[in-house]
Amino acid sequence: MPLNASENESLQKFLAGTLYVVATPIGNLKDITFRAIEILEKVSLIAAEDTRHTRKLLAHYNIKSRLMAYHEHNEEQSAKGIMEKLRAGSSVALVSNAGTPTVSDPGYRLITAAIREKITVVPIPGVSAAVTALSAAGLPSDRFCFIGFLPARAKKRKELLKELEEMTPTLIFYESPKRIIALLEEMAQIFGDRYAVLSREMTKTYEEFLRGPVSSLVTELRGRAAVKGEITLLVSGKKAENPLCFEDIRHQVEEALNNSEAGVLQLARQFSRSSGLPKNMLYEKILELKTPSGHSADREKGEHTNG
Repeated sequence: MPLNASENESLQKFLAGTLYVVATPIGNLKDITFRAIEILEKVSLIAAEDTRHTRKLLAHYNIKSRLMAYHEHNEEQSAKGIMEKLRAGSSVALVSNAGTPTVSDPGYRLITAAIREKITVVPIPGVSAAVTALSAAGLPSDRFCFIGFLPARAKKRKELLKELEEMTPTLIFYESPKRIIALLEEMAQIFGDRYAVLSREMTKTYEEFLRGPVSSLVTELRGRAAVKGEITLLVSGKKAENPLCFEDIRHQVEEALNNSEAGVLQLARQFSRSSGLPKNMLYEKILELKTPSGHSADREKGEHTNG
């Protein structure tokens, strides 16, 4: 496209026969991109999970595009009608109630049908509850696994949790406020008392993040008259290993210092072999315990250098 082409000309040409997957706000209506607004204004049709919900967003931005329902109960039939319009050259925007479409929301059938028929599918990125929660959770984000909604039935839910038990990445779930306490109790039983972050009503007036062991989240929620709002739950993955730190063996080291004639270097070597902790780090820690004021450190440093 030439750099001097007008914006309207390029947009009109780009829209023909294209399916746009448009992310919308998860709460705060200001969390929408300029591009998303532009696309919603220009498309021939907006396919929405809940037309009543989407109509509020469109009214806020004075968008007049035609709206139709596209949800899990009519997904197969509606996809056929949308595909006919795309084949005829109409442009369609797919939106969910909140966040990025097809992420735990309807749309998979339509996307795969469009790809199969070589219809252009264009993502219009924006908010996702999972990534929004992850960004503020304080849990490892280099590797994470999005699970979404777990089965409603307890038996199937527990079976899936057992499959997830050995996973090491941060786990991300969506859950309803009615089932969240039961889910947390099941996680404590299957995963153990892992660290978790519960985000509720993100970007809205009563946004809240609860952080701590799963058991503490259960205690907090049980103490409330009711639990309300959209919930995204993040749970730390299983540790591939459970490495010791110096505090784990501090008591043993102090006992050895009090009851053994071994020098600092000898103790550092001994505890390095038994714990797997670095010898040099142990040497410094043991030296601090033995000589808190540092007055006799020179002699021990000499021992360390010669060892």
